[in-house]
Amino acid sequence: MAPVKIYTREACGFCTAAKHLLDGKGVAYEEIDCTGDQPTRRWLVEQTGQTTVPQVFIAGKSVGGYTDLRALDAAGELDPLLHAT
Repeated sequence: MAPVKIYTREACGFCTAAKHLLDGKGVAYEEIDCTGDQPTRRWLVEQTGQTTVPQVFIAGKSVGGYTDLRALDAAGELDPLLHAT
C-alpha cells in the first residue's frame, strides 16, 4: 500500500472526517499534527498552495483535503492511488 501522510490540527472536523474515511478503508497513515507549528504550515502552503487542513499526501503526492479525498473515493479513484506501488 502507498504511504499516506495527513497533516491535521486540533479541533478540526474535516481532519477527523478524513481520518475516519481512511480508517474505514483500513488505511494506515502517518498523522502530523501541525497545531501551532507555523514552519510546517508554511511548508504546506508552499507544497499545496492551500492554507487549510487536512492536507493528505499519498505516495508523496498531495491529493488535497477532505473534500478532495471524498471526491476521489466517490469517483473510484482513491483505491487505485492507495494500492499503487
